[in-house]
Amino acid sequence: MTVKKRSAGVILFRERKGRREYLVLQYDFKSNYWGLSKGEIEKGESEEEAALREASEETGLVKVELIPPFKEKTSYFFTFEGKKVYKEVVWFLGKVRDYKEGKVSGEHTDLRWLHYKEAFTLLKFKKDRSVLEKAEKFLSGKVQYQR
Repeated sequence: MTVKKRSAGVILFRERKGRREYLVLQYDFKSNYWGLSKGEIEKGESEEEAALREASEETGLVKVELIPPFKEKTSYFFTFEGKKVYKEVVWFLGKVRDYKEGKVSGEHTDLRWLHYKEAFTLLKFKKDRSVLEKAEKFLSGKVQYQR
């Protein structure tokens, strides 16, 4: 039997000294990998609300503006505690309006602001790299989304 999970995430970015930087998180699981901010959608919560809540919980960032019409979906299978899990993730793009130092949540060991190529290289999973690439193309005006 396959368990279905739905999550929402936000690709966080800021403009600093004329250059765009993306936030990546080091997850404190067995594999200690780098990824993007995401988490499960709670009952009664919209996808956007879940993405912003997760960003706040994981990084301490509260002044994040979602940039429409960017919205992507990824999905994958994995095994957790002997059960097969199918996970769908809805991704948004979020511009950070006010960033002090941020904080690392209990499920992470580090966070870094990196330029696109550095962030892309550090991300472990192909689907994270793919959605980051789409965000970069969108922000660079190389691809457009319909509202």
